[in-house]
Amino acid sequence: MKLSADWIDARATRMVMDLLTGSGHGAWFVGGCVRNGLLGEPVHDIDITTDARPERVMDLAQAAGIKAVPTGIDHGTVTLVQEGHPFEVTTLRRDVSTDGRRATVAFTDRLEEDAARRDFTMNALYASADGTVLDPTGEGLADLKGRNLRFIGEPVDRIREDYLRILRFFRFFAWYADPENGLDSEGLAACAAELDGIAGLSRERLGAEMKKLLSAPDPGQAVAAMAQSGVLSRVLPGADARLLPVLVHLEDCPADAIRRLAVLGGEETADRLRLSKADRDRLALFRHEMGASTGPGELGYRHGAETAWDILLLRAAIFETVPDPAQKIVIRTGAAATFPVRAADLMPGLTGPALGAALAAIERRWIASGFTLDRAALLQQGS
Repeated sequence: MKLSADWIDARATRMVMDLLTGSGHGAWFVGGCVRNGLLGEPVHDIDITTDARPERVMDLAQAAGIKAVPTGIDHGTVTLVQEGHPFEVTTLRRDVSTDGRRATVAFTDRLEEDAARRDFTMNALYASADGTVLDPTGEGLADLKGRNLRFIGEPVDRIREDYLRILRFFRFFAWYADPENGLDSEGLAACAAELDGIAGLSRERLGAEMKKLLSAPDPGQAVAAMAQSGVLSRVLPGADARLLPVLVHLEDCPADAIRRLAVLGGEETADRLRLSKADRDRLALFRHEMGASTGPGELGYRHGAETAWDILLLRAAIFETVPDPAQKIVIRTGAAATFPVRAADLMPGLTGPALGAALAAIERRWIASGFTLDRAALLQQGS
């Protein structure tokens, strides 16, 4: 089988591959780029593996005038930057020892050993520079074709090498597996059996995986399986997966992990997932407004059109109703409105708290009017 893709034929890609193969080394595309290329899905990152040792890769790149960054040289990884495109080049390797978070590796010349240390069969596919696909496990192509997500070898062994693979199991199920038949029962059982390992993972890694999972087109069944296996409650205590499919069904806009996190609920989500300040603020806003009665026009005025519609979708999911598309017009009206009264308009007669209270009262009347009252009418009515 051959993989044909624009990114393989791109000049920057060819130059990096030629750098390695032209020096007598083997070089293969590996992992997500091969998987997504075979599925016809977008490819964002191009990972390459080679039998050249990392120091050799650095020397070859520098001699050819290609920027080389030793991003993980102890583990065999060098990032080559060609024409503005980063290529992560990693020497073929095998695990010597693991502690559930990181591995001690030894370099190898065999694809089979490199493939054996990977997580899922569909992620252990390789392709040569001309696109010829290699399947060292003998199971990757069949599983990819059938959209079956399966660990390589014994699931418990793969999980104990890196407990983050528990979350990756559900993430890859959401993105790439057959939602009806693609979840491996042995893998699910292993995730449930190894739950205690989640406690040793950093909050940053948990947060990154959860956001990737919830960004899938429809993560409902994957999150339901997380809940069934006990994984969800370990990651987000108190979270409830039941309303997520309702929200996904209602969504008419791009997937948004924070919006979906809001409907899951859970205790101290922002801290447990080490969310950024921007994500924390959005999550807090969603959770506050989900149970509030702020109208669509005011939501648009205060938070912008996209956020306002997010909130209405969340409310609809909670009450299992269908949001009225006409509310988008009201939202847009509010989002485009500019409050015509300024504090200076009420001075010098009012100052301090009295000024703030009067201005807020006038703003409430303006919002209640559907943003129609102008400055003169608002000032004439007073506070």
